[in-house]
Amino acid sequence: MREKLKMLLEERVQKYVSDSALRAEDGKIEKKLLSLKERSAEIVNVKAQAHVKSLNDDKGFSSIMYDIHFKYLIKQKDFIYMEEEIEHRQAVAEDGEVIQDLEVPYRFTAEPFEEDAEDFDDRIPYAYNRLKAVQYSERWWNEFNPAYRRFENDCTSFISQCLRAGGAPMWGQPDRSRGWWYSGKSWSYSWSVAHALKLYLQRSKGLRTKQVARPEQLTFGDIICYDFEGDGRYNHNTIVTGRDAYGMPLVNAHTTNSRLRYWKYEDSTAYTPKIKYTFFRILN
Repeated sequence: MREKLKMLLEERVQKYVSDSALRAEDGKIEKKLLSLKERSAEIVNVKAQAHVKSLNDDKGFSSIMYDIHFKYLIKQKDFIYMEEEIEHRQAVAEDGEVIQDLEVPYRFTAEPFEEDAEDFDDRIPYAYNRLKAVQYSERWWNEFNPAYRRFENDCTSFISQCLRAGGAPMWGQPDRSRGWWYSGKSWSYSWSVAHALKLYLQRSKGLRTKQVARPEQLTFGDIICYDFEGDGRYNHNTIVTGRDAYGMPLVNAHTTNSRLRYWKYEDSTAYTPKIKYTFFRILN
């Protein structure tokens, strides 16, 4: 039964990829196509592969947690690139037939932290290596580095790891509400909480940044912070790893693992019309 369900899910994924009418019913795909159209871009080829993570049976019903690895070949003017994304899904089957199949929505971390701390560091010498930060992002965009703790909501820890790979200085240990650091057994709130990292990038003298007004002012290794609801509480971060044909950022990220994704996230299930972005240029 397990192998039959795995094969059935794979067949559904391939049908989804090949059937444009079926894809058109998916609101997420519709958002992606609209975003691409606005950028004078199009999907010229798409491939997908299913990976079953868990399968639980109970009295004829099966609950399946699985991922779909999408690869979109995108053409924009004379520029062609491959965007990749891992979509987390949950399916329910009855007697070997899938009766429900839904994307698992993005969940934001609720870990508390001290937002009003003003005890910042003195200037710490460092050299930010953008190439190493991007190389780390490319290596681990769809995997978890065993050298670090694996968080359920991993987007901010992943960005912290990229910054660290680029040479960003750590400081503040052992006070979790101070600085930016990771020791293995403990870590600062700014290491793993999206809003705390945004505040750290905005205020810290350790890793020096410049907040810029427009995304096209960013370059490889810079950071974008996202407030999906526009309520002042930031809940996602990405790292710039490329540019499209118009010089706009393409980003890598975790939680919904993504590679060379367009920076605006208009095709995300977390996107709302009230979304706000903050753009940070990393300075040496």
